[in-house]
Amino acid sequence: MSASISAPVQSSYLRCSFLGDANKIRVSGASAPRVAVVRRTVECKESRIGKQPITVPSNVTLTMDGQYFKAKGPLGELDLTYPREIMVDKEESGALRVRKTVETRRANQMHGLFRTLTDNIVVGVSKGFEKKLQLIGTGYRATVEGKDIVLNLGFSHPVRMAIPPGLQVKVEENTRITVSGYDKSEIGQFAASIRKWRPPEPYKGKGVKYADEVVRRKEGKAGKKK
Repeated sequence: MSASISAPVQSSYLRCSFLGDANKIRVSGASAPRVAVVRRTVECKESRIGKQPITVPSNVTLTMDGQYFKAKGPLGELDLTYPREIMVDKEESGALRVRKTVETRRANQMHGLFRTLTDNIVVGVSKGFEKKLQLIGTGYRATVEGKDIVLNLGFSHPVRMAIPPGLQVKVEENTRITVSGYDKSEIGQFAASIRKWRPPEPYKGKGVKYADEVVRRKEGKAGKKK
C-alpha cells in the first residue's frame, strides 16, 4: 500500500474513522438514520356548553330568519346575527338548539360562545340581570340624581355618570349600587365603568368592588423594631 496520502484526505480519514492514534477507537462515519414524523389530525370534541338546549319561557316571542335571531319579552327585545358556521333551530319541545353548519376549528370555537349569547338574550328579556357593587372607604358614597349617578370617591370633585338607556341603577345605604336591565353585556360594561374610577387597593381594600369580588390583601410595611 502506498504511503502517499495527501494531507486533507489523511486528516479527513482520521477525523471520520478514529478518535485518535492513542486509543484506536473505531467510529462510524455513516450519517444518522432519519426519523419519520407522522402528523395526525386532532378532531375537537363538541362543546359541552354548545350542545345544551335553551329553554324558552312562555312570555318570550322568537323571530328566526336564517342567521338572524330576535327575542321579545316583557323587559324588552334583543337580536343577534349568527356567523355562517352557526345556526339555531327550534325543536318540537319548544327549546332552542344551537348547531354547527360545518366542522371547522372556527365553528368549534363559536359553538359554545353563541349558545351562551343566545341564552343571555332569552333570559335577559324574560327575567333580566343585575350586577351589584360596593363602595368601601371613608366618605365614599353614591347617589342617583335624575338620569345620572353621582359618585364621591375621594377626588376633589364628584364623578357624574349618565345612566345608559335600558338600565336601572339603585343605591342603598349610600354605598351599595345595583345595576339591572335586560342586556347583560351593557350591565357588565356600565358596572366596569363605575369600578374603574377607584379600583380596590390591596392594603386596606378601599375602592369600588363587585359585591362577590374577593380582593387579595397585602401586608403593609412593618414598623421598625425597637
